[in-house]
Amino acid sequence: MSAVTMTDLVQQAFDGARGRVTPQAPLGPRTWFRVGGAAEWLFQPADTQDLAAVMQKLSPELPVTALGACSNVIIRDGGLDGIVVRLARGFADVVVEDDGLVVGAACLDATVAEHAAQAGLAGLEFLAGIPGSIGGAVRMNAGAYGSDIATVLDWAEIVTRDGSIVTLEAGALNFGYRRSGLPEGAFVTRARLRGTPANPADVSARIADVRAAREQSQPVRARTGGSTFRNPDPDVSPRKAWELIDAAGCRGLTLGGAQVSEKHCNFLINTGSASAADLEALGEEVRKRVAQNAGVTLHWEIKRIGKAGTPA
Repeated sequence: MSAVTMTDLVQQAFDGARGRVTPQAPLGPRTWFRVGGAAEWLFQPADTQDLAAVMQKLSPELPVTALGACSNVIIRDGGLDGIVVRLARGFADVVVEDDGLVVGAACLDATVAEHAAQAGLAGLEFLAGIPGSIGGAVRMNAGAYGSDIATVLDWAEIVTRDGSIVTLEAGALNFGYRRSGLPEGAFVTRARLRGTPANPADVSARIADVRAAREQSQPVRARTGGSTFRNPDPDVSPRKAWELIDAAGCRGLTLGGAQVSEKHCNFLINTGSASAADLEALGEEVRKRVAQNAGVTLHWEIKRIGKAGTPA
Protein backbone atom coordinates (compact mmCIF):
# COMPACT_ATOMS: atom_id res chain seq x y z
CA MET A 1 0.00 0.00 0.00
CA SER A 2 1.43 3.38 -0.96
CA ALA A 3 1.91 6.11 1.62
CA VAL A 4 -0.69 8.28 -0.14
CA THR A 5 -3.28 5.52 -0.13
CA MET A 6 -2.57 4.79 3.53
CA THR A 7 -2.97 8.47 4.41
CA ASP A 8 -6.24 8.67 2.48
CA LEU A 9 -7.65 5.61 4.25
CA VAL A 10 -6.60 6.89 7.65
CA GLN A 11 -8.11 10.33 7.06
CA GLN A 12 -11.33 8.72 5.91
CA ALA A 13 -11.54 6.56 9.03
CA PHE A 14 -10.82 9.42 11.42
CA ASP A 15 -13.10 11.96 9.76
CA GLY A 16 -15.41 13.14 12.55
CA ALA A 17 -13.58 11.25 15.30
CA ARG A 18 -13.75 12.96 18.68
CA GLY A 19 -10.67 11.30 20.13
CA ARG A 20 -7.02 12.18 19.68
CA VAL A 21 -5.08 11.09 16.60
CA THR A 22 -1.26 11.36 16.62
CA PRO A 23 0.99 10.37 13.69
CA GLN A 24 4.38 8.80 14.42
CA ALA A 25 3.66 8.66 18.15
CA PRO A 26 6.55 7.33 20.30
CA LEU A 27 5.43 4.23 22.19
CA GLY A 28 8.55 3.35 24.18
CA PRO A 29 7.91 5.88 26.97
CA ARG A 30 4.41 4.41 27.41
CA THR A 31 5.67 0.88 28.08
CA TRP A 32 6.87 -0.49 31.41
CA PHE A 33 10.11 -1.63 29.77
CA ARG A 34 10.63 1.89 28.31
CA VAL A 35 11.66 0.48 24.93
CA GLY A 36 10.17 0.33 21.45
CA GLY A 37 9.52 2.34 18.33
CA ALA A 38 6.66 4.58 17.23
CA ALA A 39 3.07 3.98 16.17
CA GLU A 40 2.43 5.01 12.59
CA TRP A 41 -0.89 6.40 13.87
CA LEU A 42 -1.98 6.45 17.52
CA PHE A 43 -5.73 6.79 18.20
CA GLN A 44 -7.08 7.48 21.68
CA PRO A 45 -10.88 7.37 21.30
CA ALA A 46 -13.13 9.60 23.37
CA ASP A 47 -15.52 6.78 24.32
CA THR A 48 -16.97 3.49 23.11
CA GLN A 49 -19.17 5.12 20.47
CA ASP A 50 -16.19 7.05 19.09
CA LEU A 51 -14.16 3.85 18.82
CA ALA A 52 -17.02 1.98 17.16
CA ALA A 53 -17.60 4.77 14.61
CA VAL A 54 -13.95 4.75 13.56
CA MET A 55 -13.83 0.96 13.31
CA GLN A 56 -16.92 0.97 11.08
CA LYS A 57 -15.12 3.23 8.60
CA LEU A 58 -11.73 1.60 8.88
CA SER A 59 -10.54 -0.23 5.78
CA PRO A 60 -9.84 -3.95 6.36
CA GLU A 61 -6.47 -3.27 4.69
CA LEU A 62 -5.30 -1.19 7.63
CA PRO A 63 -3.59 -3.11 10.45
CA VAL A 64 -4.93 -2.28 13.92
CA THR A 65 -3.25 -3.01 17.25
CA ALA A 66 -4.78 -2.59 20.71
CA LEU A 67 -2.55 -1.39 23.54
CA GLY A 68 -3.46 -1.05 27.20
CA ALA A 69 -1.16 -0.14 30.06
CA CYS A 70 1.76 -1.75 28.14
CA SER A 71 2.84 -3.66 31.23
CA ASN A 72 3.13 -7.04 29.57
CA VAL A 73 4.41 -6.18 26.11
CA ILE A 74 7.67 -5.67 24.24
CA ILE A 75 7.20 -3.27 21.34
CA ARG A 76 9.99 -3.91 18.88
CA ASP A 77 12.38 -1.11 17.97
CA GLY A 78 10.91 -0.52 14.51
CA GLY A 79 7.50 0.32 15.96
CA LEU A 80 4.04 -0.58 14.70
CA ASP A 81 2.57 -0.08 11.26
CA GLY A 82 -1.02 1.04 10.80
CA ILE A 83 -3.21 2.21 13.65
CA VAL A 84 -2.57 1.67 17.35
CA VAL A 85 -5.61 2.12 19.59
CA ARG A 86 -5.02 2.99 23.21
CA LEU A 87 -7.98 3.43 25.57
CA ALA A 88 -7.61 6.18 28.15
CA ARG A 89 -9.82 8.56 30.14
CA GLY A 90 -13.11 7.76 28.42
CA PHE A 91 -12.71 4.15 29.48
CA ALA A 92 -11.78 4.52 33.15
CA ASP A 93 -15.16 4.74 34.92
CA VAL A 94 -15.94 2.48 37.88
CA VAL A 95 -19.59 1.85 38.82
CA VAL A 96 -20.21 0.10 42.14
CA GLU A 97 -23.13 -2.34 42.34
CA ASP A 98 -24.37 -4.49 45.23
CA ASP A 99 -22.37 -7.54 44.25
CA GLY A 100 -19.77 -6.27 41.83
CA LEU A 101 -18.19 -3.51 39.81
CA VAL A 102 -18.67 -2.40 36.22
CA VAL A 103 -15.28 -1.05 35.16
CA GLY A 104 -13.83 0.57 32.06
CA ALA A 105 -11.13 -1.29 30.18
CA ALA A 106 -8.52 1.41 30.87
CA CYS A 107 -8.87 1.06 34.66
CA LEU A 108 -5.69 -0.26 36.21
CA ASP A 109 -6.13 -3.64 37.89
CA ALA A 110 -4.80 -2.28 41.19
CA THR A 111 -7.26 0.63 41.06
CA VAL A 112 -10.16 -1.80 40.63
CA ALA A 113 -9.00 -3.73 43.69
CA GLU A 114 -8.98 -0.49 45.70
CA HIS A 115 -12.50 0.44 44.58
CA ALA A 116 -13.70 -3.03 45.56
CA ALA A 117 -12.19 -2.61 49.03
CA GLN A 118 -13.83 0.78 49.51
CA ALA A 119 -17.17 -0.74 48.46
CA GLY A 120 -16.76 -3.68 50.82
CA LEU A 121 -16.53 -6.29 48.05
CA ALA A 122 -14.20 -9.27 48.45
CA GLY A 123 -12.83 -11.55 45.74
CA LEU A 124 -10.97 -9.00 43.63
CA GLU A 125 -7.94 -8.55 45.90
CA PHE A 126 -5.75 -10.56 43.51
CA LEU A 127 -5.94 -7.69 41.02
CA ALA A 128 -3.73 -5.62 43.33
CA GLY A 129 -0.86 -7.92 42.38
CA ILE A 130 -1.27 -7.69 38.59
CA PRO A 131 0.30 -4.87 36.59
CA GLY A 132 -1.84 -3.66 33.72
CA SER A 133 -5.41 -2.67 32.93
CA ILE A 134 -8.72 -4.52 32.90
CA GLY A 135 -8.94 -4.74 29.11
CA GLY A 136 -5.68 -6.62 28.92
CA ALA A 137 -6.59 -8.69 31.97
CA VAL A 138 -9.75 -9.92 30.26
CA ARG A 139 -7.96 -10.65 27.00
CA MET A 140 -5.26 -12.78 28.66
CA ASN A 141 -7.30 -14.08 31.63
CA ALA A 142 -4.82 -12.49 34.00
CA GLY A 143 -4.43 -14.16 37.35
CA ALA A 144 -2.35 -14.25 40.52
CA TYR A 145 -2.52 -15.24 44.16
CA GLY A 146 -5.06 -18.00 43.63
CA SER A 147 -7.58 -16.35 41.35
CA ASP A 148 -8.05 -15.06 37.81
CA ILE A 149 -10.41 -13.06 35.64
CA ALA A 150 -12.36 -16.14 34.56
CA THR A 151 -13.33 -16.69 38.20
CA VAL A 152 -14.87 -13.24 38.69
CA LEU A 153 -16.06 -12.03 35.27
CA ASP A 154 -19.80 -11.79 34.53
CA TRP A 155 -19.60 -10.14 31.11
CA ALA A 156 -17.39 -8.06 28.87
CA GLU A 157 -18.44 -5.35 26.44
CA ILE A 158 -16.39 -5.32 23.25
CA VAL A 159 -16.10 -3.38 20.01
CA THR A 160 -15.46 -5.75 17.11
CA ARG A 161 -13.20 -5.09 14.12
CA ASP A 162 -16.26 -4.06 12.07
CA GLY A 163 -17.39 -1.55 14.70
CA SER A 164 -20.19 -3.51 16.37
CA ILE A 165 -20.72 -3.06 20.11
CA VAL A 166 -21.35 -6.47 21.66
CA THR A 167 -21.74 -7.78 25.22
CA LEU A 168 -20.40 -11.29 25.79
CA GLU A 169 -21.18 -13.43 28.82
CA ALA A 170 -18.14 -14.94 30.52
CA GLY A 171 -18.95 -18.42 29.24
CA ALA A 172 -18.70 -17.21 25.64
CA LEU A 173 -15.06 -16.21 26.13
CA ASN A 174 -13.76 -19.79 26.49
CA PHE A 175 -11.14 -18.83 29.06
CA GLY A 176 -8.04 -20.96 29.53
CA TYR A 177 -4.73 -20.48 31.27
CA ARG A 178 -3.59 -16.96 30.34
CA ARG A 179 -5.87 -16.80 27.31
CA SER A 180 -9.40 -15.99 26.21
CA GLY A 181 -11.48 -16.61 23.12
CA LEU A 182 -12.10 -12.96 22.32
CA PRO A 183 -12.87 -12.42 18.62
CA GLU A 184 -9.85 -11.48 16.50
CA GLY A 185 -9.37 -7.73 16.40
CA ALA A 186 -11.89 -6.99 19.16
CA PHE A 187 -11.38 -4.32 21.83
CA VAL A 188 -12.60 -4.83 25.40
CA THR A 189 -14.30 -1.59 26.52
CA ARG A 190 -16.03 -2.55 29.81
CA ALA A 191 -16.36 -5.52 32.10
CA ARG A 192 -18.46 -6.55 35.08
CA LEU A 193 -16.55 -8.23 37.90
CA ARG A 194 -18.29 -10.09 40.73
CA GLY A 195 -17.57 -9.45 44.37
CA THR A 196 -18.86 -10.74 47.69
CA PRO A 197 -20.00 -8.26 50.39
CA ALA A 198 -17.40 -8.11 53.15
CA ASN A 199 -15.89 -5.83 55.76
CA PRO A 200 -13.92 -3.12 53.89
CA ALA A 201 -11.11 -3.26 56.45
CA ASP A 202 -10.69 -7.00 55.91
CA VAL A 203 -10.56 -6.56 52.13
CA SER A 204 -8.01 -3.74 52.47
CA ALA A 205 -5.86 -5.93 54.72
CA ARG A 206 -5.81 -8.71 52.13
CA ILE A 207 -4.84 -6.21 49.43
CA ALA A 208 -1.98 -5.04 51.64
CA ASP A 209 -0.84 -8.66 51.98
CA VAL A 210 -0.90 -9.13 48.19
CA ARG A 211 1.14 -5.97 47.66
CA ALA A 212 3.66 -6.94 50.32
CA ALA A 213 4.10 -10.39 48.78
CA ARG A 214 4.60 -8.88 45.32
CA GLU A 215 7.09 -6.32 46.62
CA GLN A 216 9.07 -9.04 48.36
CA SER A 217 9.23 -11.45 45.42
CA GLN A 218 9.19 -9.34 42.23
CA PRO A 219 11.37 -6.51 40.84
CA VAL A 220 8.49 -4.03 40.97
CA ARG A 221 10.73 -0.95 41.05
CA ALA A 222 12.67 -1.89 37.92
CA ARG A 223 11.91 -1.29 34.24
CA THR A 224 10.23 -4.61 33.73
CA GLY A 225 7.03 -6.28 32.59
CA GLY A 226 4.91 -9.06 33.97
CA SER A 227 5.92 -12.72 33.96
CA THR A 228 8.00 -13.39 30.86
CA PHE A 229 7.00 -17.01 30.27
CA ARG A 230 3.90 -19.05 31.03
CA ASN A 231 4.23 -21.86 33.53
CA PRO A 232 4.37 -25.21 31.70
CA ASP A 233 1.35 -27.49 31.77
CA PRO A 234 1.68 -29.91 34.72
CA ASP A 235 1.88 -32.86 32.35
CA VAL A 236 4.90 -31.22 30.65
CA SER A 237 6.77 -30.26 33.83
CA PRO A 238 5.83 -30.02 37.51
CA ARG A 239 8.21 -27.09 37.88
CA LYS A 240 7.22 -23.47 37.36
CA ALA A 241 8.88 -21.33 34.72
CA TRP A 242 11.11 -19.54 37.22
CA GLU A 243 12.35 -22.84 38.64
CA LEU A 244 13.30 -24.08 35.18
CA ILE A 245 15.05 -20.80 34.40
CA ASP A 246 16.95 -20.89 37.68
CA ALA A 247 17.98 -24.50 37.17
CA ALA A 248 19.34 -23.60 33.73
CA GLY A 249 21.67 -21.06 35.34
CA CYS A 250 19.95 -18.00 33.90
CA ARG A 251 19.37 -15.96 37.05
CA GLY A 252 21.14 -12.63 36.51
CA LEU A 253 22.03 -13.46 32.88
CA THR A 254 22.63 -10.32 30.77
CA LEU A 255 22.57 -9.41 27.10
CA GLY A 256 23.26 -5.81 26.13
CA GLY A 257 21.22 -3.68 28.50
CA ALA A 258 18.79 -6.50 29.33
CA GLN A 259 19.01 -8.74 32.39
CA VAL A 260 17.20 -11.70 33.90
CA SER A 261 16.10 -10.48 37.31
CA GLU A 262 18.15 -11.67 40.26
CA LYS A 263 15.06 -11.32 42.45
CA HIS A 264 12.62 -13.32 40.31
CA CYS A 265 14.12 -14.98 37.26
CA ASN A 266 10.87 -15.11 35.28
CA PHE A 267 11.17 -11.33 34.91
CA LEU A 268 13.33 -9.47 32.40
CA ILE A 269 14.74 -6.04 33.28
CA ASN A 270 15.86 -3.06 31.25
CA THR A 271 18.90 -1.97 33.26
CA GLY A 272 18.77 1.42 31.56
CA SER A 273 20.26 0.95 28.10
CA ALA A 274 18.36 -2.05 26.72
CA SER A 275 16.70 -2.09 23.33
CA ALA A 276 13.63 -4.15 22.58
CA ALA A 277 15.93 -6.42 20.58
CA ASP A 278 18.11 -6.97 23.67
CA LEU A 279 15.10 -8.02 25.75
CA GLU A 280 13.68 -10.35 23.14
CA ALA A 281 17.07 -11.91 22.37
CA LEU A 282 17.71 -12.49 26.07
CA GLY A 283 14.33 -14.17 26.41
CA GLU A 284 15.13 -16.45 23.47
CA GLU A 285 18.49 -17.31 25.03
CA VAL A 286 16.69 -18.28 28.24
CA ARG A 287 14.28 -20.47 26.28
CA LYS A 288 17.22 -22.18 24.55
CA ARG A 289 19.07 -22.88 27.80
CA VAL A 290 15.94 -24.23 29.53
CA ALA A 291 15.25 -26.53 26.57
CA GLN A 292 18.84 -27.80 26.66
CA ASN A 293 18.84 -28.27 30.43
CA ALA A 294 15.34 -29.64 31.08
CA GLY A 295 13.90 -30.56 27.70
CA VAL A 296 11.04 -28.10 28.25
CA THR A 297 10.02 -25.43 25.76
CA LEU A 298 8.95 -22.26 27.54
CA HIS A 299 6.23 -20.19 25.86
CA TRP A 300 6.23 -16.40 25.98
CA GLU A 301 3.59 -14.78 28.18
CA ILE A 302 4.79 -11.27 27.32
CA LYS A 303 3.49 -10.17 23.94
CA ARG A 304 6.16 -9.17 21.40
CA ILE A 305 4.74 -6.97 18.65
CA GLY A 306 5.92 -4.68 15.88
CA LYS A 307 8.83 -4.81 13.49
CA ALA A 308 12.56 -4.95 14.05
CA GLY A 309 14.50 -1.75 13.65
CA THR A 310 17.08 0.59 15.11
CA PRO A 311 16.27 1.96 18.60
CA ALA A 312 15.36 5.65 18.61
